Amino acid sequence: MTSTVQHFHPTSASKRIDMLDAIRGFALFGILLMNLEAFNGPIMQSMTGIDPSLRGADRIADAFIYIFVQGKFWTLFSLLFGIGFAIMQDSAARSNQDFRRIYKRRLWALLAIGAAHAILVWEGDILFSYAVAGFVLLWRMKSDVPPRLSRILMVYCAPLVLLAFAGAMAGNHDDSGNFREMMAEEVRYQGHSAYLATLQWRAGYFLLNLGNLVILLPMAVAVFALGVRLHRLGWSRPAMSGGDGGARLALYCYFSGLALMLASIGIAPDVSPVQIDAKFAAVNIINMLAGLLMCLGMFFGLRWLWSRPWFQARLALLAPLGRMALSNYLGQSLICTLIFSGYGLGYFQQLPRAWHIPFAIAVIAVQTLFSTWWLARFSMGPVEYLWRWLTYGKRPNFVS
Repeated sequence: MTSTVQHFHPTSASKRIDMLDAIRGFALFGILLMNLEAFNGPIMQSMTGIDPSLRGADRIADAFIYIFVQGKFWTLFSLLFGIGFAIMQDSAARSNQDFRRIYKRRLWALLAIGAAHAILVWEGDILFSYAVAGFVLLWRMKSDVPPRLSRILMVYCAPLVLLAFAGAMAGNHDDSGNFREMMAEEVRYQGHSAYLATLQWRAGYFLLNLGNLVILLPMAVAVFALGVRLHRLGWSRPAMSGGDGGARLALYCYFSGLALMLASIGIAPDVSPVQIDAKFAAVNIINMLAGLLMCLGMFFGLRWLWSRPWFQARLALLAPLGRMALSNYLGQSLICTLIFSGYGLGYFQQLPRAWHIPFAIAVIAVQTLFSTWWLARFSMGPVEYLWRWLTYGKRPNFVS
């Protein structure tokens, strides 16, 4: 009796889960809408809640994005990252291949792409942090047993405890002078400088920003692990019918998170990132919990809608966008920096807040059309091609 060992290779287009690609495309829209404030103005100012200086349609748009978008879509994208990890792990097990070796190469490649993106294109990169969190997940995830929910929540809440401790110990620490100086420096480089000067500033900002991993890393690892758990429990596959409890879960999670968001606004609609006190800690803790719950609500809700043919046909339009998620994410940064930066068209701080929503819809529409056109001719996006080449050590088939 002889046995053959199958080769571990990327998931082909015919075996992909279209529902996950569609949800990933939906997440890209939210990520762009969230990031636009940081493309159009100082990234530090985009973390202060509802801007009290705005009026009319601008204030309504700012409140809408703060309540329904900010902090909800990077978590949704992280959840899908964890699901992708589990799918790859299963594929490696079926092929009797060394998953950890292959995935380490994948993460090293993502680390390099993220660092290049942060320094060369836009300082608000998330890919570098994802890669670091991926190494932690790979270190801890040694079996196909679903991660325990209690441990996931403990890891997710670790930075919340740190925030609470910081708020209690700081008293009423005010670092507004230094904050204003740093923000003025960002405006000067992002909005008015040549590319080489901005590049030098970004390199320094990238190194300085590594300290934020203390907060972001545990949260990302926890949401990745939650994605693995959802896959192991069968939630990453389309529902066979609408009666599997997904709709109830979606409603419970989403509206519980929404209630927390509204409670945080009741405490303080805008919070200075330099006024570290108990209010700062409370609002950020509530927002982080709300973001996770609303993210889960969106995931379960979109999964339930996928079981309805009318909704599935429309959500499926976003699947090409999601299949090229990495290329489109980087493409969003390239488009926006060329429009808003000083070395581009120079529209920094010029786009009114109310116009962020139609602007994001227009960019996503163009990217969706382009992705559909591209995937009719090629098997994957251009950056996905590079990433898989670096991951598997051989050139993948690129032409459809």
